[in-house]
Amino acid sequence: MLNVFEEVTALNEAVASYFIEKANEAIKKHNKFTVALTGGSSPAGMYSLLTTVYKDAVDWSKVYVFWCDERWVPIDDERSNAGNAYTDFLNKVAIPESQIYPMWKEGVAPEEYADTYAAILEEVLANGKTFDLIFLGMGDDGHTASLFPGEAVIEEQEKKVVAYFLKPQDMYRITLTAPLINSAANVAFLAFGAKKAPALYEVLKGEPNVKTYPAQIIKPDTGSAVWFVDAAAAEKL
Repeated sequence: MLNVFEEVTALNEAVASYFIEKANEAIKKHNKFTVALTGGSSPAGMYSLLTTVYKDAVDWSKVYVFWCDERWVPIDDERSNAGNAYTDFLNKVAIPESQIYPMWKEGVAPEEYADTYAAILEEVLANGKTFDLIFLGMGDDGHTASLFPGEAVIEEQEKKVVAYFLKPQDMYRITLTAPLINSAANVAFLAFGAKKAPALYEVLKGEPNVKTYPAQIIKPDTGSAVWFVDAAAAEKL
């Protein structure tokens, strides 16, 4: 499902409303809400609304927070997705710290922590693999999570979480894999700006080519992903 908004303000309102809707549905159904957050600047507007307008719209004590991917850096590093989420969102709502699971642990190898993270997912998620909601961004190159063009992780079918060294960035990344993402009850993409337009066209309308446009591999088992995009990102559609 594609939702196109002329103004980013309206997009952020729709995304925040979607978060609250899915949170309350999940809490009503099984008394908790499991969500994986995306990084980058895309969720900033949603975070602002969730910590102000919608602050009392969900029982935060029943929310469990994960990430779809992360750079393998400490949480206080400015590049950390988790660090930014704490500053903009998590420090401003009453989610118990024990229910927040950053993709980082000091003194542990990233590959080892990927296995640990998978074990946590087994304990917390429905059926050991089903998130209530996963938010994803999409890069100008068509990557999503840390599923980058040409990387072997795109083809991973067995593991829930993988850590690997991304040579072009000279750093380790840790990511949920496509099969796990596709097992989610709901998957939502956020994409803003004209720089995303070529990749968005290829992902949604182009020929299948997941090695070049990894976001194409996200096809939720429960149906299509929901896209929240602005008019600039959608200009080629």
